[in-house]
Amino acid sequence: MEPKKNLNVDPKRNSSLYFQLGLAAIAILSYLAIELKTYEKDLSGLTKEVDNSFLDEDVPVTMQLNTPPPPPPPPPPAPEVIKVVEDKKEIKEVEIQSTETNQKEEVVKAEKVVVAEEVEEDIDVPFAIIEDVPLFPGCESVAKDKRKDCFQEKIQAHIKKNFTYPDAAIDAGHQGKVFVSFIIEKDGSVSIANMRAPYPTLEKEARRIMTKLPKMTPGKQRGKPVRMTMSIPITFKLDQ
Repeated sequence: MEPKKNLNVDPKRNSSLYFQLGLAAIAILSYLAIELKTYEKDLSGLTKEVDNSFLDEDVPVTMQLNTPPPPPPPPPPAPEVIKVVEDKKEIKEVEIQSTETNQKEEVVKAEKVVVAEEVEEDIDVPFAIIEDVPLFPGCESVAKDKRKDCFQEKIQAHIKKNFTYPDAAIDAGHQGKVFVSFIIEKDGSVSIANMRAPYPTLEKEARRIMTKLPKMTPGKQRGKPVRMTMSIPITFKLDQ
């Protein structure tokens, strides 16, 4: 059987042309769809009415009637018989003596009563609130508002100068902080009030350092010498 296909006709001859025409048609349709504009309908001929019929309704007016308050309750009835009790107690008249004096009476002078003056108790004023801080030797020429800083610097310098790590504490590996509470008395001398240390060897060394503090000019509160209290830590630390 002979084939009926015409060998001279190529079905793919114009396929590229048809493909390009299809792409162009799709592009044109997409552009028209994007650029398509719609317009709102003209509603200028229409009228908009508001129903105000509910405003014409009559609202009933209510009034509060002033009713009189209820009458007070009647008083309790009086007792039928009143008994009169006779007062048999005798009232003694007290004679009031006159305080006026005459020339014949002798005037006795009252003795002068001496009242003992109140003795002011010693009040310990903390370092943070004392008005005039004690003067550490070397801080006399410092301005008054800088004397607290000078006092603290001198205390730290004294500790560093006199600090010695005890050999017994080094051998035992003892280290930590010793909290020392001390008092600067009214005469400027220093006394230790309390100490807290993790080991006795460290406490002994901290006490030795604080007892070497020099005598100072005492602190003042309201212009009067007072005892000032202060607490500082002394750190003992071994190099690892």
